[in-house]
Amino acid sequence: MRIRLDLANSDLLQREVDLEKPVAGENCDLQLPRSASPPFHSVFTMTPRTAIKWLPQLIACLVLAANSLAQGVSEEQVREALKTKLPEDPAAVVAVIGKTPVLLGDIMPRVNGRIKEITDQTPQKPSELELQYMQTRLFRSLLVQTIQLKMLRESFLLSQVGTQNADKRAEAEIKLQSRARQMFSEQELPKLYKQLKANTVDEVDAALRQKGSSFESTKRDFIDQMLAYLYQSDQIKKDPEVTLAEIQNYYNDHRQEYDVKAKVRWEQLSATFEKSGARENTLTLINEMGREAFFGGSMQAVAKAKSQEPFASRGGIHEWTNRGSLASSILEEQLFTLPTGAMSEVIEDTDGMHIVRILERRAAGVRPLSELQDEIREIIKREKINETTKKVTVEMTRRVPVWTIFPEDIEGSFKLAVAEPSTTLR
Repeated sequence: MRIRLDLANSDLLQREVDLEKPVAGENCDLQLPRSASPPFHSVFTMTPRTAIKWLPQLIACLVLAANSLAQGVSEEQVREALKTKLPEDPAAVVAVIGKTPVLLGDIMPRVNGRIKEITDQTPQKPSELELQYMQTRLFRSLLVQTIQLKMLRESFLLSQVGTQNADKRAEAEIKLQSRARQMFSEQELPKLYKQLKANTVDEVDAALRQKGSSFESTKRDFIDQMLAYLYQSDQIKKDPEVTLAEIQNYYNDHRQEYDVKAKVRWEQLSATFEKSGARENTLTLINEMGREAFFGGSMQAVAKAKSQEPFASRGGIHEWTNRGSLASSILEEQLFTLPTGAMSEVIEDTDGMHIVRILERRAAGVRPLSELQDEIREIIKREKINETTKKVTVEMTRRVPVWTIFPEDIEGSFKLAVAEPSTTLR
């Protein structure tokens, strides 16, 4: 599953961020913006309020994805995925980002809550082994998101204090977190009250715990998301400049993609050998339809009443069809050579006999650059954002070391040994 998110500008908490713009995207029928490029494909780089809004639904999507992956996988594949065991103790450290630890208990309640929510609605319950597989896959996905989010957060704090000492860093972090907590209380908390039909923080917390979250973890996610968002806003231009020369070069390099095939629209009357029987009967029927259409003036009326081809119920009208897409080469050749507007003679092929009238025809060609400028400009913008994102990723990985129990999921990370005895997740 890949989710790409559009970036937005911000003035580093100095003014209200526009959080009401609609978002759009795909996957799991979830209307969610989609990310710049790997390895940010699972990082929420939207505005914090929007991220919090979509977090539960995204988790549900991941559960559904894990469920679909579990369907039909072999026992051997499942056991391979479960080679690295998850710890049982909620206080067990599963990752360290810079100096920030991530505990099993930070992630597992959301995993279990979403798994229960989905399986309660699923008629066919997964087996114990499939359930473990789903839990592990979902846990790993959420751990990757958490690590990437905290890498962005740490990178933002480093960008603010540079090489200053630890005291200065702590001071900057406290100041930024204080402002983020204030924004959470002023902007997000009222929405949670309304969404969860709650009147107090305790009621909000109780409702969130039923969904595998909590008030404190939601607030913490909001703060981390805010700092991560600010870092990417600082580093990546939302609207990079694209010159006319770049557009022209892209058009020249991708010219074949803009080729347009010849196409045609037409009306058709048909008598098939399969339905009419002998060739003589077929010829008689198509001639009758032709005379009736010619003297009556309406091929469409005759087609609805008597024609024997699939489009007869629509009056025999065939909408725009590219050259090379018809099964009958004999009929296609006539469609691209007959004059427009006149009824044809009887055309015989292996299926039967036909009379056609060309409504419109367009020659093959290439879409002009003037028609494609805006489309190409957006493509180049995305490419520039992707390239910048890759550079930011390399720099971020260099500055923020990561240890995780699944180092294969985060490029450049180190293996983290679990101190406590580990068993298969139940």
